[in-house]
Amino acid sequence: MIVTRKHLSRRTVLRGALGVAVGLPLLDAMVPALAQTASERSAARPQLRFGAIYVPNGIRDEIFRPGPSEKLELPPLLARFETLRDRINVVTGLAAAPQSEHHSATSLWLHGGSIKKTEGADVRAAKTIDQHFVDVLGGDTALPSLELGIEDMSGSPGSCAYGFSCIYMNTLSWRTPTSPLPMELNPQAVFERLFGESGTPAQRAERRAAKRSVLDSIKEAAAKLRGELGPSDRATLDDYLDNLRELERRIELAGRRLDDEADLPAAPTGVPSDYEEHVRLMYDLVVLAFRADVTRVFTFMKGVEASAINFPQIGVAESHHIVSHHQNHPTQLEKYAKINAYQLGLFADFVEKLRDTPDGDGSLLDHSLILYGSGMSEGNKHDRSRLPILLAGGAAGRVAGGRHIAMPDPTPIANLMVGLGEVGGIDLEGIENSTGRVALI
Repeated sequence: MIVTRKHLSRRTVLRGALGVAVGLPLLDAMVPALAQTASERSAARPQLRFGAIYVPNGIRDEIFRPGPSEKLELPPLLARFETLRDRINVVTGLAAAPQSEHHSATSLWLHGGSIKKTEGADVRAAKTIDQHFVDVLGGDTALPSLELGIEDMSGSPGSCAYGFSCIYMNTLSWRTPTSPLPMELNPQAVFERLFGESGTPAQRAERRAAKRSVLDSIKEAAAKLRGELGPSDRATLDDYLDNLRELERRIELAGRRLDDEADLPAAPTGVPSDYEEHVRLMYDLVVLAFRADVTRVFTFMKGVEASAINFPQIGVAESHHIVSHHQNHPTQLEKYAKINAYQLGLFADFVEKLRDTPDGDGSLLDHSLILYGSGMSEGNKHDRSRLPILLAGGAAGRVAGGRHIAMPDPTPIANLMVGLGEVGGIDLEGIENSTGRVALI
């Protein structure tokens, strides 16, 4: 460890013009070599982070489930995770209570309870596991949590079908049983939330018109800090700021491409027209947010249930939802598996980026626990049993990898929420529908 001339707080930010405030990655200077107090020593402890990523329309159990061994044997669908095998766990045998097909699959996924059937504003679900993690992880971060998405149903008032409000399909995260948290679809808006562009719309427009990047506005502060750091910290800071500049450039280019495509409907600046670029930008924003410790909790919905998104880039012209109702036709089954593999590949790229991003004495992946899955298995039948669940990361030393955690079928998914809570030191015993816990520790 480099003993630097200055001890920095973990909350140090670089401040620039127009309200810009950029958080920093963990530096050696934030952990003095001769730390004596509890607060100084706490900066060196691995910081747990939690995330949940949802894919709609299910993943067939036949192609997702590993072999019977407790040691993880990857099926062909998960072959992309071969180099990550010891960093992931697959949980099988979980089920959610059947309630209105697509409309509750999303809203039940992170609590496992039930929802109120209503077409009005009097919606009711349950506090979700991400928000329980916020209670223990989010107290000293700039943003308690991030709620991200790719598409939504906000333009569909009232009922989406079967007498259930569209709100249930439009978010993963519930702060309280009656308080769903809206998703942010625009990477530009997420970037501004992360880096403190809290000025008025006119001020933000002024910065864009002047083509001044976030890094341009903090250039002086960054140069001053750099002069006070040791060689290792200077390299870490430079790498972090390079990544930040590249991400900002990609968001700007995505907005320009959308403006140039006259045949597309109007969309907020910064929302890419390309699905893959949209997803990758959101994943990269999460990495940046975790590294800067702006937030420690996120959810990301990569499409709404009954999603209209199609995937011509992998040879699937029909919508995801249509393909999921494959009627066991071999061609449609192949397309369904292609979509599943494509989504899992994008997730694997994200997991690798977490693995390759340093964080204290380990990596962001070492210190995170990321839940990936869907609220149904077989989309053709809206099957709510045998849910596909993958967990990535070491949870700051609390969760070992390389396991197939096979639960008796059907085990309530609420039991997984109890097990996740145990990882975070949160007592969720007795939540609705739980009969025990999925042991992750």
